[in-house]
Amino acid sequence: MERQKSFSLKSGKLFSIAVSSSFLFCFLLYYCGLKIAPTKTHFLFEPCNKTKQASFGEIYFSEARNNSDEVFDLTLQGRDEVFVDIRVEENGNLSGEVLDEQEVRENVSSVQVTESVRKSDDANLGNPNLKEISNVLEINQHLNTSKMGGENNEKMRDLDVNKTEREVEGKCNIYDGKWVFDESYPLYDSKSCSFIDEGFSCEANGRTDRDYTKWRWKPYYCNIPRFNAVKMLDLIKGKRLVFVGDSINRNQWESIMCILRQGVLDPKRIYEAHGRRITKEKGQYNFKFVDYNCSVEYYVSHFLVHESKARIGTRRVKTLRIDTIDKAASKWKGADILVFNTAHWWSHHKTKSGVNYYQEGNLVHPQLDVSSAFQKSLKTWAWWVDRYVNPAKTQVFFRSSSPSHFSGGEWNTGGHCKEHNQPLNFTSRKQIPVPEMNLILDQIIAQMKTSVTVLNITNLSGVRIDGHPSIYGRKPVSGAQASGIQDCSHWCLPGIPDTWNELLYYHIVSKQRLFAKR
Repeated sequence: MERQKSFSLKSGKLFSIAVSSSFLFCFLLYYCGLKIAPTKTHFLFEPCNKTKQASFGEIYFSEARNNSDEVFDLTLQGRDEVFVDIRVEENGNLSGEVLDEQEVRENVSSVQVTESVRKSDDANLGNPNLKEISNVLEINQHLNTSKMGGENNEKMRDLDVNKTEREVEGKCNIYDGKWVFDESYPLYDSKSCSFIDEGFSCEANGRTDRDYTKWRWKPYYCNIPRFNAVKMLDLIKGKRLVFVGDSINRNQWESIMCILRQGVLDPKRIYEAHGRRITKEKGQYNFKFVDYNCSVEYYVSHFLVHESKARIGTRRVKTLRIDTIDKAASKWKGADILVFNTAHWWSHHKTKSGVNYYQEGNLVHPQLDVSSAFQKSLKTWAWWVDRYVNPAKTQVFFRSSSPSHFSGGEWNTGGHCKEHNQPLNFTSRKQIPVPEMNLILDQIIAQMKTSVTVLNITNLSGVRIDGHPSIYGRKPVSGAQASGIQDCSHWCLPGIPDTWNELLYYHIVSKQRLFAKR
């Protein structure tokens, strides 16, 4: 009996060991195969592993996949370490959350991760290529499948719009991202759009390279949808979309006209209310889209306040009434979507010097610095918006300043940008000083009663030195000597303003879905 008892004890131990070993073997098997996942697993991502060198911003996700060559692109603020909560659902989809360093110990709502894996050849690793698109890990709240084709990827981009702006704000800054080369762009062909005036029609003026039209803006942590012209026209059916500002805003307005043109089968169903052709000389346009009973309008206003004249001594001189809204403001009233800007003309000699130029009431300031004048002008604009815009009806946007890229001088002193046909190095995420105009704009908007959305395009446009007309802002004249003046302020179309309008489209669609949920 004693021997039998001893044998029973040893058998029990062996049985326990066998069970434990089996459990461990099953656990390792499932973990490597990713058939079943732990409830919550923390992964530490690094820019590259020990055996392969990745391009800047690429990481290897070998811990949770059998193939360690699957490359995922995060570029999460250039950090060396990124903490991610990952869970693998029963259907094989990954879900989890990217945690900021300060949030590692905090609870944040989870997001889902879209896996659209694109393998990179070993020869390309460590060899950054501007045209290589490695946007293969995208944070998304609506994952249906982990095997996405090209057409489905566009659908996934659209899915982000299902999130309201409030849902997105805490998880994604759509202005924090990079440019990726995308052969499916541009959104339209310049030859098919009659709304581009000569100054922006670079292809018609002799520019032969096309790469500048094929860059798409991609936020780091989410997607913005491709501009859907038909959907946008449906959203503004029976409404007025109005752009107010300087020639850079006309640049953006012409862009959206070309994009929306793609949603109309018969171009004759679009007409200008007064029969005007688009030129630099005209300052007002009102285009009707007959099938949608809507209008897309542009009103020139260099400063948003009134350009006037006043008597100083025996002379009448041009002044800027920084306490009075532009005289055309009555035409802005009643719009359903308003897109404002002012910046370009504030860098001119007269505005920068501020000598006998800025006027308040009957007082013409002998000297006033441009920053103070700009702030006073925006306060006047803000007062008008708060008084005359109905926030229940009208969505208000203000586009931030658009950067210029003159080298070796200004526009009239030999400044140039012709030699650039690629974006500036956009892989690094350096802290770019915020222009003072943008800081003042933010301060003014923060004090307003009316909600205003800032289209913060300054930094993302700052790397696109390749997108200006340069010498292609006018048609070449046979036998005539070139003037030597280059345009490094405005933008070719198709081009960068199309991206501004995709950002505008994102906000409009998000707002519409927010109202639909209420």
